[in-house]
Amino acid sequence: MRFPLLSARRLGLPRRAVSQILLTQLAIAAGVAVLATGLFLAPLSAQLDDQAMRRALAIAQSAAADPALAAGVLSSGASADSPVQSSAERIRRATGAEYVVVLDLDGIRRSHPSADRIGLPVSTDPSDALAGREVMEIDEGTLGRSARGKVPLLAADGEIVGAVSVGIAYDSVRDRLLGAIPGLLAYAGGALAAGALAACLLSRRIQRQTRDLAFSDIAGLLAEREAMLHSIREGVIALAPDGRVRLVNDEAARLLGLAPDAADSCAGRPLEDVLGTGRTADVLSGRVTGRDLLTVQGSRVLVANRMPTEDGGAVATLRDRTELEHLGRELDSTRGLIDALRAQDHEHANRLHTLLGLLELGLHEEAVEFVTEVAGVHRTTAEQVTEKVHDPLLAALLVGKATVAAERGVPLRLAGTSLLPDRLVDPGGLVTILGNLVDNALDAAAGSAAPLVEVELRAEGRTVVLRVRDSGPGVPAARREEIFTEGWSTKQPKAHRERGLGLALVRRLAERQGGSARAGEAADGGAEFSVVLPEALR
Repeated sequence: MRFPLLSARRLGLPRRAVSQILLTQLAIAAGVAVLATGLFLAPLSAQLDDQAMRRALAIAQSAAADPALAAGVLSSGASADSPVQSSAERIRRATGAEYVVVLDLDGIRRSHPSADRIGLPVSTDPSDALAGREVMEIDEGTLGRSARGKVPLLAADGEIVGAVSVGIAYDSVRDRLLGAIPGLLAYAGGALAAGALAACLLSRRIQRQTRDLAFSDIAGLLAEREAMLHSIREGVIALAPDGRVRLVNDEAARLLGLAPDAADSCAGRPLEDVLGTGRTADVLSGRVTGRDLLTVQGSRVLVANRMPTEDGGAVATLRDRTELEHLGRELDSTRGLIDALRAQDHEHANRLHTLLGLLELGLHEEAVEFVTEVAGVHRTTAEQVTEKVHDPLLAALLVGKATVAAERGVPLRLAGTSLLPDRLVDPGGLVTILGNLVDNALDAAAGSAAPLVEVELRAEGRTVVLRVRDSGPGVPAARREEIFTEGWSTKQPKAHRERGLGLALVRRLAERQGGSARAGEAADGGAEFSVVLPEALR
């Protein structure tokens, strides 16, 4: 890859790209001017030759048309004072021809500009003209190179009595050609100057566009760009001013769920054709503005940033925050469990103190009833859940959420119609959906006049129907679709993660399994979230 650069340096050529382009353009312009001049001169020379030969032929035809010339050939001999010589010289002087030669049937000159050549045979073959054919040619004769025209000389009765040969000095043709060259060169020079000016203007523009880089620098930057785009662990999408995709690197294709050959198949296509409509396309196209914008694509939580470019396009970067969001939610759950355990520990200490007091007072029967009652409450909750929900992950989640709900003063109840067998295709996905909905329901119900959260889980054939109702303020009808949008939330964001992703993930997970997620109004005026998952059971 360094050979062209080394060759340019050895030849003393400039290293900057704009200088090399300028020299190349000037060389091309000069070459085109020279070629055009040569291509013009070649047919011009042939055209001048043809004009000279036709002129010579026309003079010969005019001379042969004079009846006195044919009569003189028949009646007089070959001498310098013959009427033929006089007529021929008169025609030569009048037309500016180099010579006008009249010859008889034997090829003997009857006229010639040099009188001493009269009576001698002609130096070129006159047979074609004597045979009745007209001839045009460029040939060498006793007077040098000339453009010639030969015609037969006819008597009054139409019989050939000789021929007329007229020559025009070839030097005059060459002089006309040379005389045309200065004007032609002037035009060629003007065209070359205009081409040089255009080349300079174009080179300046290229200089601005390439930032005065050398070709080797440009090649190096392109190689580095390709290596960087395909090696970084951050998604990069470049967009043209009209919204079409210019570039998609490997990580962006992975994060967005595109085909492995997205770099080739997506180039030149509108962004909506590649991603479809939705928040992700809105964020990347700039219809939604801001820094570190959250969006959900498939099952991934992404953070997007968009930077406009000088030409009106943009470059967008994508980072994967799926694991971080999962860790944040696990941290929230862990903190809730820790708070519940802390409360239970406090409550357990109070119960132990109560039990100790009953024993010290000798109230043994009352102590037994107290222990039985306390143990029975927790056992009853676990038994009620496992009796209706046979999947261990979901049952454990509901038991844990019931403990957290009790600490927050919100009863968590399992609807009597609930019944879910242990045949789930994707228990983890349903755990995520149920956990998000219960957390939101607890937040909404806390502080209400009669707090309550009710969960309904049931199977209809191979379809799982999940409903979570709360006693909170409910969701206005106008916002029941908006709440499933990434980033929408009425809560204050936590320090370790963003809000407004739970319901978006619920809908995406439901739609990924071919189901749906909707928000409605509960019977007591709170909110009711319904999730339908077809083919969720084996």
